[in-house]
Amino acid sequence: MTESLLTDNEATIMAERRCSDAMRLGKDAVDLRRVKCDPDYWYPVAWSHELKKGKTIGTRFAGQPIALVRPQEGSVFALEDRCAHRQVPLSKGRVEGEAVQCCYHGWAYGRSGRCIDVPYLGKGKLPNGVRTYPCREVDGLIFVFPGDPEKAETVPFPRLGSVADPAYKTRRFGEHVNCHYSFMHENLMDMNHQFMHSKQMGKMKPRYLGGENEPRMVEARYSFARVGGKQPWGETLIFGERRDASAKYAHRDVMTIRTEYPYQTLRIRTGDEPPVMDLWIVYVPQDEDHLTCRVFGLLSIRRPKLKGALELAWPLLVGFTNRIFAEDREIVELEQSAWRELGGDRNQEVFPVINALRDLLRRAGIQPTAPAE
Repeated sequence: MTESLLTDNEATIMAERRCSDAMRLGKDAVDLRRVKCDPDYWYPVAWSHELKKGKTIGTRFAGQPIALVRPQEGSVFALEDRCAHRQVPLSKGRVEGEAVQCCYHGWAYGRSGRCIDVPYLGKGKLPNGVRTYPCREVDGLIFVFPGDPEKAETVPFPRLGSVADPAYKTRRFGEHVNCHYSFMHENLMDMNHQFMHSKQMGKMKPRYLGGENEPRMVEARYSFARVGGKQPWGETLIFGERRDASAKYAHRDVMTIRTEYPYQTLRIRTGDEPPVMDLWIVYVPQDEDHLTCRVFGLLSIRRPKLKGALELAWPLLVGFTNRIFAEDREIVELEQSAWRELGGDRNQEVFPVINALRDLLRRAGIQPTAPAE
């Protein structure tokens, strides 16, 4: 219904609602859940173990289909996952030498994306190729640069926490989550949501210690006190000791959470000691509207002095972190559902750190070109 067909009262109500929404969203009045990730960064799109030698797999970044190819010899490369001929996925094809052949007519493409063979044409009549993506394989992850390829060499590659440090044991985890990536950033940054995890962790009282706010980074620091319940065994493994709810352990450790766009980190340390836990995580958009994401996380736990203890107890830690992530996943997907049902972002955020984070994600991301109807 257009405003010309509305009564004066209905038009006034609609205008007041738009004004209220603009004030709630902030001075730029941009719905954060419509802001897309900046593609000019290095994003992981698969785990190394998913791609065997002589094979290819299909993956995505923000609706872009990407074929990852691992030749028998040489490094992984990434191509647009569509044959230039009939648009059939190259990830369904066959790896031959340093090229991948489309499963339909056998057109072959090298790592440059150029078509290097059409079986029924002469070598002088080869058509154009497909898009290629800058690609790197680091510490068990396969990264691509989905933005402007000329920027790939100038954009810093992320530091992946403590995964390469032998003093740590690392768990690689991640799933598809049906929500906008910004919900995931907010969830990790806001430790006041420990209320939700009380069944898994006991009752924890967080204390906000301050933080940093820079053009491409927001940081928050917390300490905690246990006010009820027992310490879970997963937490015992992280700190390397059993702790009760006494004042001796209250606010002893500092948790530092940082969004350094587009990645997040979480580190826990006691005093000047090395971190007992070091998490690096990123949320890679899957669909064109960025309303689903795939999580890639590297959770590194410092090995205790007793050799082999962490390996023996590792299944307990995996189970503990799985339960925490399951609760987080459920709640952010509920947030996304509410966003859909209400037709936009109705959140009334009161925590200054999260408002700073939301501003960062708006500034750093790609904003919609026009407001949604």
